[in-house]
Amino acid sequence: MSADQNKQTSEGGYAAFSRGDAEGALSTISDSVEWVVGGDNALTGVYHGKDEVGGMWAKLGGRGFSTEPSEFLADGDKVVVRTTWRVGGDESRAVDVASYDASGKVAHFESFGGEDVMDRAFPR
Repeated sequence: MSADQNKQTSEGGYAAFSRGDAEGALSTISDSVEWVVGGDNALTGVYHGKDEVGGMWAKLGGRGFSTEPSEFLADGDKVVVRTTWRVGGDESRAVDVASYDASGKVAHFESFGGEDVMDRAFPR
């Protein structure tokens, strides 16, 4: 897929997630996705596949997590998203990096920044 198509898919995935449409958001990721959650908290780790990612998202939703993207930058198979995370009355900025496979689905996802709010909201 083109960088523009990957960017459109990313925008659609964030929009679906933001309106609570987990199924719509999950439709933008590969069945074999690798999703990395950084920090030092109860969610830290690598999630494989849609079922594991969906389970992690359910935990986020249980604490009122939201993400508000402010910019999408696409180059080749990568889309970088500047966003603001909110959870537990706290907020932080983060940069999400998604790598897309040939079918236009997210194959790898990792966030940088924002770990501080996640560590506070999901202590070990």
